[in-house]
Amino acid sequence: MKKTFFLFAGLFCFTGLLAQSHEKPTYEMKQYYFVLLTKGPNRGQDSLTAAKIQDGHMANIERLAKEGVLQVAGPFTDDQNWRGLFIFDCKTQEEVEKHLKTDPAVSSGRLSYEIHPWMTAKGTCFK
Repeated sequence: MKKTFFLFAGLFCFTGLLAQSHEKPTYEMKQYYFVLLTKGPNRGQDSLTAAKIQDGHMANIERLAKEGVLQVAGPFTDDQNWRGLFIFDCKTQEEVEKHLKTDPAVSSGRLSYEIHPWMTAKGTCFK
């Protein structure tokens, strides 16, 4: 299932590049970091605490986006184990982890994550 999702995401961005021209595309690949957010081990907070964590999560997303390191963020809406995704524009996986640890949903254990290096043609999805 995960491989299908990554394949779809890559094809989506690459298709945008091909649709721009009928000529053979020339492009440079760029690495990003794909983060899959999953349900964490500590989801037993009362509704008030959970709402406070979510507010902090959203504020952190906004801050990281303004800093230019978070390119994409969004939830999955089917209420399964996968909760959301991030795509970071960082130099290293350690840098991504540093940013993730500033997220109250991650630091509280409400969310866990998987980090995967991911590449796409530069300029097809992000600036």
